[in-house]
Amino acid sequence: MRMTDIIEKKKRGLAHTREEIDFLIAGLLDGSIPDYQVTAWLMAVCFRGMTDEETAVLTDAMAHSGDTVDLSALGDGTVDKHSTGGVGDKTTLVIAPLVASLGGTVAKMSGRGLGFTGGTVDKLESIPGFCTELARERFLSQTRNIGVAVVGQSGNLTPADKKLYALRDVTATVDSIPLIASSIMSKKLAAGARSIVLDVKVGSGAFMKDVESARLLAEKMAAIGRASGRRVSALLTNMDVPLGHAIGNALEVAEAISVLDGNGPRDLTELCLALASEMLSLSLGISRETARARCLRALADGSAKHTLVKLVSAQGGDASYIVNPSKFPRATAVHTVTCPCDGYLARMYTDRIGITAAMLGAGRQKKTDVIDMTAGIVLLKKTGDRVVRGEALATLHSSAVAPDTAENTFLSALDFSHEAPAPQTLIYDILSDAADG
Repeated sequence: MRMTDIIEKKKRGLAHTREEIDFLIAGLLDGSIPDYQVTAWLMAVCFRGMTDEETAVLTDAMAHSGDTVDLSALGDGTVDKHSTGGVGDKTTLVIAPLVASLGGTVAKMSGRGLGFTGGTVDKLESIPGFCTELARERFLSQTRNIGVAVVGQSGNLTPADKKLYALRDVTATVDSIPLIASSIMSKKLAAGARSIVLDVKVGSGAFMKDVESARLLAEKMAAIGRASGRRVSALLTNMDVPLGHAIGNALEVAEAISVLDGNGPRDLTELCLALASEMLSLSLGISRETARARCLRALADGSAKHTLVKLVSAQGGDASYIVNPSKFPRATAVHTVTCPCDGYLARMYTDRIGITAAMLGAGRQKKTDVIDMTAGIVLLKKTGDRVVRGEALATLHSSAVAPDTAENTFLSALDFSHEAPAPQTLIYDILSDAADG
């Protein structure tokens, strides 16, 4: 078998066999296929696409290219959630303990963030002492005992995906829906959960800019999961507006705690309820309505927050920060951005708001960058709000740079008008394997 023949076949728009994809992945891993040939194949995929069967086979090959996690000892109720990424997205910090408090089993591997802000692992590490690296037996034992563990991804989880993504990133071949779907789902399959809920973001702060392309991506990922025997649901959710009010690591942890206390922002709370209800419905086989009612009770009676306390304590963190979030350190400098006019906040370019947070030190451009855990943005106004000249729009927080230097970038992310904009939709659709989906 020759790589040139595989490239030629895809260039002509023909489907690959399992043997051809296995050959490609093996050659990618051992270096026998050079990068320039893999890149030629990636470009052919971008133009010609892949069938659902091809995409499922590629995903399976990448999922088994390195370590996999066997969660069978935890039973059939294991459930995972994946977000395609956004600004202010701290839902895992809420839904992991919420689902676990209600009998779900959340053995979760999360990533670090590049770009706007830290990932879930970075956010958790803003809690003093929290350990995001656990030996496999401790990871499984903790999940068995308290229903939840959240750790960083294994260094050898899906190495083929890491190599492919590195090439895609520098060859303008990222924006292929089959390749995106395969990359995401290979990691979810390797992580071992029997049920998977996907939060597919749509809008200016997301990779998928419109509902139609997001739906296609969600359908592709769901098909891959089902072909591998997993229960899968996907929510298409709004990222034309940042989620919640806080953007930045410690700021987002504190806001997640406010949701568990029952006084979090409405959009963040509602999305967490929707995701957690879907996770419970899939994993426990109950209706979405029943799951939502249980989630509301777990927030009201404090059991969800108590489970977060147990999670933080089990992984070496100082749980007093969960009980009293005012203990989180504050940025040494805070700058207030005021409104330049009267009217309505008509639109937010979420990606630019994310860039502002990164400028303040809340994100990293390369893995070795050090995040300022105190840095970020607190939004005081969001799309649709009435505004008055001189009124505070947001506060910019940083201990690493002068926050006022990011003001112009933040203001460039906002459009104002004299007319109120149409109300925002939080959840565009749910594609579900759940009992009442």
